[in-house]
Amino acid sequence: MIRCKAMKLIIRICIVLVVLWSGSPVVASGDFGWMEDFNIRAEASPSDFRARLEARFKVGAVEISAVFGHVHDPADAYILFRLGEMANLPMERVIERYEAEKGKGWGVLAKSLGIKPGSSEFHDLKQRQDLYDDMGGISGKDKDKGKGKGKGKKK
Repeated sequence: MIRCKAMKLIIRICIVLVVLWSGSPVVASGDFGWMEDFNIRAEASPSDFRARLEARFKVGAVEISAVFGHVHDPADAYILFRLGEMANLPMERVIERYEAEKGKGWGVLAKSLGIKPGSSEFHDLKQRQDLYDDMGGISGKDKDKGKGKGKGKKK
């Protein structure tokens, strides 16, 4: 009887650990394949990265430092700024939701901010970043190339 209860407890602990591990940002990020290279680039030149954030999101150093007080990786900071922009919310609210939803994945955070995880805007964020034009993926200014109504090749 005691062994049976202990075994049930061990199984429950294992299930909880698996659920917690599978909800981690690294596992949950799935489609965010650009993040690793983005982090390498940003960490190679932190001042350039911060300047790019300031220019792209029209924020100051204080707001950037506030975000970095809650995240470790540059890509995470970028995603928070993008989600705030998409939801049209102040960064304080985005950080508040980030802390509440930490470890549940970007889709859960997006949903808590009023962004549909299935929206084209969120899918775009999963596939690419727009801070570094020369990185893998399609940057913001290049994503519409080839979709115009041009005449095509001359014969």
